[in-house]
Amino acid sequence: MECSDPRCPIHGGQKFRGMQFEGLVVSAKAKKTVIVEVDYNRFVYKYERSLRKRSRIPAHNPDCIGAKLNDTVNIAETRRLSKTKSFVVTNVVKK
Repeated sequence: MECSDPRCPIHGGQKFRGMQFEGLVVSAKAKKTVIVEVDYNRFVYKYERSLRKRSRIPAHNPDCIGAKLNDTVNIAETRRLSKTKSFVVTNVVKK
């Protein structure tokens, strides 16, 4: 089954460039949008310690990929798709 979504990075013409992350889908309530939570470490030079941080990134979820809640996904940066979305889900790593 081939999707007809023009924003799909596999079947459509959506190119991605820049940053790529792997994260956990924490919300899939919106239509064709998922919220991906990415954990990362930031080193604080003043205290010589690492700080654990997390970021919540809205990403476009094409129908052919269909990421759901608690899936681990790869997302990639793309052109601005809406006011908040600048990332697209490229594949599901673990269901």
